[in-house]
Amino acid sequence: MNFTPVEDTTSNIMFVVGLGEVLWDCLPSGRQLGGAPANFAYHVSQFGLPACVVSAIGNDSLGQEIVDIFESKQINFNLPKVKYPTGTVQVTLDDKGIPNYNICENVAWDNIPFSSQLKEIAENASAVCFGSLAQRNEVSRKTILSFLNAMPKDSKKVFDINLRQNYYSKQIISESLSMSNIFKINDEELNVLKDMFNYSCDGETLCRRIMDDFDLEMLVLTCGTDGSYVYSSITNESSFLPTPKVKVADTVGAGDSFTAAFVASVLKGKSLADAHRIAVDVSAYVCTQNGAMPSYKQ
Repeated sequence: MNFTPVEDTTSNIMFVVGLGEVLWDCLPSGRQLGGAPANFAYHVSQFGLPACVVSAIGNDSLGQEIVDIFESKQINFNLPKVKYPTGTVQVTLDDKGIPNYNICENVAWDNIPFSSQLKEIAENASAVCFGSLAQRNEVSRKTILSFLNAMPKDSKKVFDINLRQNYYSKQIISESLSMSNIFKINDEELNVLKDMFNYSCDGETLCRRIMDDFDLEMLVLTCGTDGSYVYSSITNESSFLPTPKVKVADTVGAGDSFTAAFVASVLKGKSLADAHRIAVDVSAYVCTQNGAMPSYKQ
């Protein structure tokens, strides 16, 4: 690996939160803990930052297994038990290792309650990463928006759009972007937004148009094997890096690890270019491993 996770926690950084779905990815190789917010929090923790997963679980054995895993990995969590089953996703992989998802509905993470404890976490968060999927249900959507509103003004609010099936709308995306300052998107999702918002431009022009329209500080665009881009509206910087060629085991969690490594690096004061390089290296490593939360120890 070409990156070195930092073991010591940075004292001036408060919680870095993964907010939304936590679930079991049922892969051909077996069941793996997943969900973009959980993956994000795990990878942030590998850089020595105090990560916290915020979601909900059922009062069932699958929920207890999630608690056991987070405790074993020493990851903070706020996982209230609700009267819905713990979420599961049936994942199939194509011949290139690209995942397809069948996401069960009306599960625990669709019903994340907002509480005084959750409000306190929000008030002490340096950064949060959230997506569109966990907003498919009104209960969790209201909780996510309440969390964002309670965060400090100088915090990083990362919208990793993560489009899945039909679980999104223009309203959800617009409101999420309006409440964010960093936007993470892939090339396929960018095409969806281009059509949804009737943009006529492409490439960097399109990315910067989105940044202008929603007052974003940064936009991160991943394009699979075609590389990735990072744009800043504050410094007007841009960065492109090719995707390393590796032997792919599967790509589950690779995008989440990219986001986590980038955010962790930014919080630690890395330059845009350095943060981008670290994110690329981490994501490439995760592609060589099975599952979304591989160990960094080699």
